[in-house]
Amino acid sequence: MTMSDEKPAGILVHASCVAIGGYGIVLLGAPGSGKSDLALRLIDSDGRGVGARRMTARLVGDDQIYLSLCEGRVMASAPEVLAGRLEIRGLGVVSAPYARSPTPVICAARLDAETPPDRSPDFTCQSTRLCGFELPELRLNPFAPSAPSVLRAAIVYFTGDGKIG
Repeated sequence: MTMSDEKPAGILVHASCVAIGGYGIVLLGAPGSGKSDLALRLIDSDGRGVGARRMTARLVGDDQIYLSLCEGRVMASAPEVLAGRLEIRGLGVVSAPYARSPTPVICAARLDAETPPDRSPDFTCQSTRLCGFELPELRLNPFAPSAPSVLRAAIVYFTGDGKIG
């Protein structure tokens, strides 16, 4: 087996992932729920948010990602066949810069355009299990204009890089 034939240890999941400021957010949702659209808006914006530093976003993987555990952290990476590929509705699959090494995942975002998100969620109760590891889970309307800003604020919140509110 050559290096290019090897697959990362872990599980393949139907999700997208974007690295913001070096931390991954796994975008979960049904097909057509807005995962790729939100990923595009994140990587296309300048990275200004509620934190003190600029946090640009980079694609980790779209549509399918590998999740694995490394030293107690969930790590995300793209399957080789999909690496650097992003689906843009009305245009097709395009090439995009992407994170080439596994990215530590800090939280998940469950995308749902129908249900309004909680105003003040309790992340001790609102979580999801990925790779056997419990992660905070945001519920988010992916098409809301503020969605990219909410995810940047989540990075600040979960890393302790500045408190929100």
